[in-house]
Amino acid sequence: MKGRPLLSFTICWLCGSGIACALTGWTLIWGLIGALACLPLLLRFINVRGWSVLFLLAAFIGGAAHWEWNDARNHSSLPETMNVAADETDGMAAEIQGELVSDVRIDGDRAEFKIQMSSILPISNSSTDTDLAASSASKIDEQLMVQVRLLEEEEQQVAAGWKRGDLITLNGSFVLPGEARNFGGFDYRSYLRALHIHWLFKVKGASSVTATPPEGLGQFNVLRWTDWTRNRLASAVEQLFPEPHAGYMKGLIIGMATDIDPGTYGQFSQLGLTHILAISGTHVAVYVASLLLILSWLRLTRETALTIALILVPAYVLLSGGSPSVIRAGMMSMIGLYMARRGLARDGLQMISAAALLMMWWNPYFLLSVSFQLSFLVTAGLMIYMPLINRLFSSWPKSLAATASVTVTAQLISFPVTILYFNQFSLLSFVANFLLVSLISAIVLPLGTVTMLLSFIWIPLAKPLAWIAMQLNQLTFVSVEWMNSLPGFVLIWATPSLLWIAAYYAVLYALLYLLHRGNGAQQETAFVEEETAPLVRQQPDKNRVDGKETSLTTLGASIAWPEYTSAFTARGAGYYTHQRMSKFQRWLCGLLALSFIAGLWWAYQTPQPAGTGIVQFLDIGQGDSTLITTPEGKHILVDGGGTVSFGNTEQSWKTRRDPYEVGAKVVVPLLKKRGIHRLEAVIVTHADQDHFGGLQAVLEQIPVKRFMFNGTTSGKDNFDKLLDTAMERKIPLYAIQQGMSYKADKETSLHFMAPDLAHMDVNISGNLPVSEHQNHDSVVFLLDMAGASMLFTGDMDAAAEQDLLYMIQDGALSAQFEQKGADIGVTEGVVQRVLTHPLQDNSNDVSASISIDVLKVAHHGSKTSSTEAWLQYWNAKTAVISAGINNTYGHPNPGVMERLEATGSDIYRTDQMGEVQMRVKDGKIDIRYKLVAVE
Repeated sequence: MKGRPLLSFTICWLCGSGIACALTGWTLIWGLIGALACLPLLLRFINVRGWSVLFLLAAFIGGAAHWEWNDARNHSSLPETMNVAADETDGMAAEIQGELVSDVRIDGDRAEFKIQMSSILPISNSSTDTDLAASSASKIDEQLMVQVRLLEEEEQQVAAGWKRGDLITLNGSFVLPGEARNFGGFDYRSYLRALHIHWLFKVKGASSVTATPPEGLGQFNVLRWTDWTRNRLASAVEQLFPEPHAGYMKGLIIGMATDIDPGTYGQFSQLGLTHILAISGTHVAVYVASLLLILSWLRLTRETALTIALILVPAYVLLSGGSPSVIRAGMMSMIGLYMARRGLARDGLQMISAAALLMMWWNPYFLLSVSFQLSFLVTAGLMIYMPLINRLFSSWPKSLAATASVTVTAQLISFPVTILYFNQFSLLSFVANFLLVSLISAIVLPLGTVTMLLSFIWIPLAKPLAWIAMQLNQLTFVSVEWMNSLPGFVLIWATPSLLWIAAYYAVLYALLYLLHRGNGAQQETAFVEEETAPLVRQQPDKNRVDGKETSLTTLGASIAWPEYTSAFTARGAGYYTHQRMSKFQRWLCGLLALSFIAGLWWAYQTPQPAGTGIVQFLDIGQGDSTLITTPEGKHILVDGGGTVSFGNTEQSWKTRRDPYEVGAKVVVPLLKKRGIHRLEAVIVTHADQDHFGGLQAVLEQIPVKRFMFNGTTSGKDNFDKLLDTAMERKIPLYAIQQGMSYKADKETSLHFMAPDLAHMDVNISGNLPVSEHQNHDSVVFLLDMAGASMLFTGDMDAAAEQDLLYMIQDGALSAQFEQKGADIGVTEGVVQRVLTHPLQDNSNDVSASISIDVLKVAHHGSKTSSTEAWLQYWNAKTAVISAGINNTYGHPNPGVMERLEATGSDIYRTDQMGEVQMRVKDGKIDIRYKLVAVE
């Protein structure tokens, strides 16, 4: 870093921005003080002295100050403009005007876009107030995310006519974006804030939108024309390719990743191949190399060709969508083309530093973008780590060695960020990238691009090429699907800490450096000469790469793709001297290797306090889902929520490309973030969609050891599909009956009190009885864990509560446990105390009532359950209600709330508090929840 002041400056700037981003208030001040105290010592250790220390300290402070200055200005002016409180603004109806500043994304019955709001006019139900409001329209300059719910299929065509740059008038209401309601969940509010958006504006029907094309200079909006061009190209691709090939090729060629079939994208994501679907260095390298090749055919001079390419790179960046990864690649290409035009040697690390610094200065929130992080980390990592890894493949043929070196380096560098954001990593990712990336980038991408361009000249000529591309795509799809079908290769990782990620990169570099030095240090390489040397003047009339004459095409590829071309240029350019490791180096290398493996093993373990059980009542909207983690680390999932659809299935136009499903969007990501490698049991209390629907995604993505349910089916296709999935994956099915118990570990037992199969009203149809009264037949069990007792009730109704109380009073339930005890091993404990206690008629006799620690209130607090007798018998210290915020059912019922309050229970509600977590140890329960409760 000593010879690269720009690299050192950028690193310090990014560190300052990172600390300012992660910390606030006094923690930020103390963090900055600590960093400023340690940074000079670190710089001295790496031999940075004198004025350079002050220069880098200024960069660190500048990065932090720049972030804080931008963050302080990133707030909504809407409440202040309207002179109302923020909570009063939420839900406020208004008419707004502004300019459409993004393309319009149409998905089923929803159109979404961004506008730059210029004026706002509140709407009142009173005609008198309306006249007053009309005279008080307010000027405002703020971006909004607009969501229009389309009412008729014809409105899709209307929405498609809205273009960037249009002057637009909307009638709707302001909505505050949702925040994370579970610990570690996706925070939509924070995501939009990073885009400088603080409010949603929801509109009902396209008739509430008036769009007027711009006049004058507004007609020449570059982004408007870019959108038009992208849509024309997308239409050409759709004309040549059927689905899923059309969406895949649009993502590959134009960068329209949102049009890719969700199933295909998920398959690629599991193997770590989504980077090939995001426009980045690969695409820019092909673009620049192809452009320079065409210009060389036209007999243009080198200087002219490089100048034209330099001017046209921004056009490609805009045309491909302008994601952080393509902006990075475009900026590096422009810097490289300029240096080549001036005859300067290119230093890849200096180039990427300049790109990062410019992007962060323009928008510091790029730092929070996954695309930004992966793009810069992988690119810089390839430049730094690949020279050390190249030596490992020195005996391979040159082309295979280069591909292997790139693949291994990229996978090792991207691994920590991958598990940080996606919490999974496939061991087959190395193989998939090695085999498929070259095929896709070197053949399918250029072939698809040529095919698309030929379609504008003569479609019959483009059709045969499209057919070839589709065959190659089909080969890719089949290979990806086959690799994903192999069991045991996908590993789930809990979200690692930033300290662990930093240690990972440091230990990996030290280990590779020692192996590189010990196995033969490369004394002379083109990579060192071309990509990392300080800038020096070269002869401007030579096309040189690695000190050799070369074509403009090769020069273009090396400019746009320096991190990858180093793999090809480094081998064969120099010679190796073989040196033996000293004894100390061998010991140090072994210690680093053990530390690296131990660090991976430690990060793979599910984080959990020793000897502590955790019960996590997830907020999945209107439904139930509870994750139980025992003191010995066993995981049990009770229900999985489910998205209930009330739409007309005949209106297929309303179907969205990737519809919201709570299992795939909430439950599975939370399980992965918490490092749940396997579920010991999945318990379905009953076959209602809001309890079992999300489990389909769970069974497909998380290993499950056993599946428990009430022994019946609802007769609905979705539930039958869930059971079929369990059987296909060879998960044992257990039909729960009254009197059974399940001992998860030494401190955890589940005692099942319902259903009573002998008294169930069912129809025998097929292999399973069909019950039309699933709520009544819910699985009810008492959890005895670490000295605490919790009763889970599903959606049981008042009749089921009464039946169970009578059985307890008559001693019939105790007999059921005694009858099955020999087979299932019922243990002495809380269940005997509960079941042998007589039901008391005198509810005022507190001494006669039992008391459990936690009651999971039945049926989301519905009036159909939680009777007075039931609540008084259990006398729960704490009650938990799982209900969706602003649900249409009115859950929880006010009468139920009054009865719970009368029993003296502390009440926790997911609709008000988000996720509720209870940590249990030695009979004591510590409770925390995600959101501040709303009174």
